[in-house]
Amino acid sequence: MSKAKGSFDKLTTHRLREMKASGEKIAMLTAYDYSMARILDAAGIDVILVGDSASNVMAGNETTLPITLDHMIWHATSVVKAVQRALVVVDVPFGSYQGNSSEALRSSIRIMKESGGHAVKMEGGVEIKESISRVLSAGIPVMGHLGLTPQSIYKFGTYTVRAKDDAEAEKLKSDARLLEDLGCFGIVLEKIPAQLAREVAESVSIPVIGIGAGPDVDGQVLVVHDMLGITQDFKPRFLRQYADLNKVISDATTNYIRDIRSGEFPNDKESY
Repeated sequence: MSKAKGSFDKLTTHRLREMKASGEKIAMLTAYDYSMARILDAAGIDVILVGDSASNVMAGNETTLPITLDHMIWHATSVVKAVQRALVVVDVPFGSYQGNSSEALRSSIRIMKESGGHAVKMEGGVEIKESISRVLSAGIPVMGHLGLTPQSIYKFGTYTVRAKDDAEAEKLKSDARLLEDLGCFGIVLEKIPAQLAREVAESVSIPVIGIGAGPDVDGQVLVVHDMLGITQDFKPRFLRQYADLNKVISDATTNYIRDIRSGEFPNDKESY
């Protein structure tokens, strides 16, 4: 359990900056529903990301692009109801902020008002500068996301490691400084070289959370279905699987079916 739980009842963006300054690592996981969020929050997770990865793990889509703003608000509302301590960050989905700062503001306001989320996350750097500034001007906390940005997968054409060449690495470092200057409270770095991630984390005063970005950042985030072993066909190098719930659930279901067919369930004690 995070040390922060003993001293702080509620995680805030300010507290996250204090954690970075003191060298205390930040633990972050995704959640999309009430039951899972309640478990993660009680276990002491610092940040819960209501990620647009719900498009993949909850809806079975190939990419994050199909999920809508209404879908994200529905998932976020479910998560917020369960949380007492963690900071809840909600992804602004594809098509709800790129290229139109007014649309970005409307989308972010809807997320905050309708779900009760604590902050939003948007993918990109200088390309979405105006959208980030407009949202921040309304007092809405924004987390940035650089490196591999899944909403741009058709632009990249691959999920390979990003920023391996000098030009892309320099742009990423410049974008990170820009996000800090604009007022973002943190940055997610996805699937970039560990040394580059370390340089970025050292160059900014805001927390840098990695996913496939090595150990020398301020915290880590994983998709909870991947971490728990529910997802079986996605095993990237950066993923550490802490449980095999796919097997647990499968075995439990098999036993349930067996007991029903044999007449073992329900027994006398389980009947009225």
